[in-house]
Amino acid sequence: MTITITAFERSPDGGKGLARDTRVRWALEETGLPYEVRFVSFGAMKEPAHRRLHPFGQIPTYEEGDLALFETGAIVFHIAERHAGLLPDNADARARAVMWMFAALNTVEPPILDLQTAKFMEGDKPWAAERLPLVKDRIRHRLRELSVRLGDADWLDGAFSAGDLMMVSVLLRTRSSGILDEFPDLAAYVARGEARPAYKRAFAAQLAINASPPPAG
Repeated sequence: MTITITAFERSPDGGKGLARDTRVRWALEETGLPYEVRFVSFGAMKEPAHRRLHPFGQIPTYEEGDLALFETGAIVFHIAERHAGLLPDNADARARAVMWMFAALNTVEPPILDLQTAKFMEGDKPWAAERLPLVKDRIRHRLRELSVRLGDADWLDGAFSAGDLMMVSVLLRTRSSGILDEFPDLAAYVARGEARPAYKRAFAAQLAINASPPPAG
C-alpha cells in the first residue's frame, strides 16, 4: 500500500527542516519506505477534507490503506514499530527509545515552542521584554539536564533510534535563537543527526519544494 503524507505547500521556515513533516520524512527515509507527499496550502488545511484527516487543521498526516494518522509522535512510532531501522530488537532498549520519544515531545519541546509563541505571537505585548528571558532560561534548564544525561555519548541510548530522531528534530528549533550553541555537546549531537544520509534526503526533499516557483493562481 502506498504511504501518503501531507506537507506545507509553502513551509513557513522556507524548507529549512523545522516543519513537522520533516520528522516523518526522516523516519520513512531511515526505514527505506517509499512514500508520496500531498502538498496543502494554509487555506486547504482548514477545509473539511483535511480536517477529516487532522481535526486540528495542521500537518503532517499519514495515510496507508485504510489507516489515517496525525501527530508526528504517533506517526513516527507507527513507522518505527512496524519497520526495521528505528527501534532496537531488545525489548528493554525499545522501551527506552520510546521513552526518549516522549521526553522529546513532552519535556523538551514545550518550552522551545513557548519561545516561538513569546517572540512571534506575543512580541508586541507590554510584558514581552520581561517574559522572553524567563522563557529562554526554561529552555536552558532543560538543555542543561539533557546535556548531563547525554554526556560524551553519540546517541541517547546506545545506537541511533526513533528517540534520537525526535530529540534532534526538537533541538533543531533552538538553533536560530543561539541557545543550542551554548551547549556544544548538544550542538554536536544535532549535527550527527543532520549528517545521517536519511536526514539529508528528507531535508533536501523539503527544501526543493520550497525552492521551486510557487503554484500558479
